[in-house]
Amino acid sequence: MGNRTVLVDNNTWNNTHIATVGLTMSSNEEEAYKIARKLDANYILVIFGGMAYYSGDDISKFLWMVRIGGGVYPWIKETDYYGEGYYRVDSAVSPAMRNCLMYRLAYYRFEEARQNGHDGVRNCDIGFKGYKLNRFKEAYTSERWIVRIYEVLP
Repeated sequence: MGNRTVLVDNNTWNNTHIATVGLTMSSNEEEAYKIARKLDANYILVIFGGMAYYSGDDISKFLWMVRIGGGVYPWIKETDYYGEGYYRVDSAVSPAMRNCLMYRLAYYRFEEARQNGHDGVRNCDIGFKGYKLNRFKEAYTSERWIVRIYEVLP
């Protein structure tokens, strides 16, 4: 519909390609930007349910991106994304999680939309707020924040 080529969809069979997208989303913004440019990506779409109480969002599925990415890129470790031994986005969010592209794109400006950045799906206030994006620009966020699209800056 958007006249754009999709890098990964439900019909993608190339595991290395899927893992590379997982690597992108699990990397910090600077590294993710470099990978996105190599993939020739112009936009990144994130499905986020923290505002609309949609539990099937990308934050809920993110550990699968980490696991698939780690299968090809062994330096991606699932436990790095755990805070206090659990997968968390609250005040115990791990440094790897709060700095990864997935967290940053999902929660960008969220504390402005919902008091204290309260994530309704995970029933917590997000643990990292007020950050700026340097390599990605918010292009579109739907009314209930389910669809978030970011431009990969030139």
